[in-house]
Amino acid sequence: ETRPVPEPGPNEVLLRMHSVGICGSDVHYWQHGRIGDFVVKHPMVLGHEASGTVVKVGSGVTHLKPGDRVAIEPGVPREMDEFCKTGRYNLSPTIFFCATPPDDGNLCRYYKHSASYCYKLPDNVTFEEGALIEPLSVGIHACKRAGVTLGSKVFVSGSGPIGLVNVIIAKMMGAAAVVVTDLSASRLQKAKEVGADFTIQVKNETPQEVASKVEGFLGCMPDITVECTGVQACIQAGIYATRSGGTLVLVGLGPEMVTVPIVNAAVREVDIRGIFRYCNTWPVAIALLASKRINVKPLVTHRFPLEKALEAFETTKRGEGVKVMLKCDPTDQSP
Repeated sequence: ETRPVPEPGPNEVLLRMHSVGICGSDVHYWQHGRIGDFVVKHPMVLGHEASGTVVKVGSGVTHLKPGDRVAIEPGVPREMDEFCKTGRYNLSPTIFFCATPPDDGNLCRYYKHSASYCYKLPDNVTFEEGALIEPLSVGIHACKRAGVTLGSKVFVSGSGPIGLVNVIIAKMMGAAAVVVTDLSASRLQKAKEVGADFTIQVKNETPQEVASKVEGFLGCMPDITVECTGVQACIQAGIYATRSGGTLVLVGLGPEMVTVPIVNAAVREVDIRGIFRYCNTWPVAIALLASKRINVKPLVTHRFPLEKALEAFETTKRGEGVKVMLKCDPTDQSP
């Protein structure tokens, strides 16, 4: 609140922030001060799932004007390197990314950002939906990497926010059946609400037993597994579950080293693919939201004003609900 309002550069816009979702990574930085090699060394603003209103544009900006409502893509390449040239700018080692040390995020009243990575929202897409494009993008990128297509049988491991957006997108891309696993009955109920065909509440089953249950519900082994937890046993279950010649996409990040049945995957030609954030997803997501082909509104279960940010973070830390949303604009009276 004490920081001066920033001035946008020639290719930047100044935004009055509206909606910012809290991500598990935000909570992890708050609690532990690091994620892998990304270490918080100085005070840092959190938040990277965001939307807002343009209040000022730089001299070189022509596609946006003050008053435009926009969704913000948090990752901006700093230079045109080989990854940008091939369309995979998310892999650029010099990328700026909101709320990844040392880069500040956008959980604040006013924020400046590259205009090229701010996307105008149609009138029928809300600020909250705009903020949800960031987690939704993880689902779009993961399902594309996995090759989800018409008739795919899909196993989604984990029913947190990222598991749920993968359910939504897999169904949108033509999956015939999606089965979801989780420890939490309430989260599995939410998975049903957003389109999951089958749910399995995991208790004390071995990875092989989980894989067998998945096959039982689908009537066959899944073509594709999207692993959203990062938990070692879940990755193991993902390998055992995926049909020979199928694809396992690792979305959740857990320990740096895990023990997995790699020979099982190798001899059955199970492709194991990683994803890192997303790229080229905001226009796709906006088109899906504007056409009402998908509904992400059930994902938001808690809302707080910016003044109660600590309470919002505590709610997320306790694992309550699904997505906690902060409203940063005190003048806005919409529900």
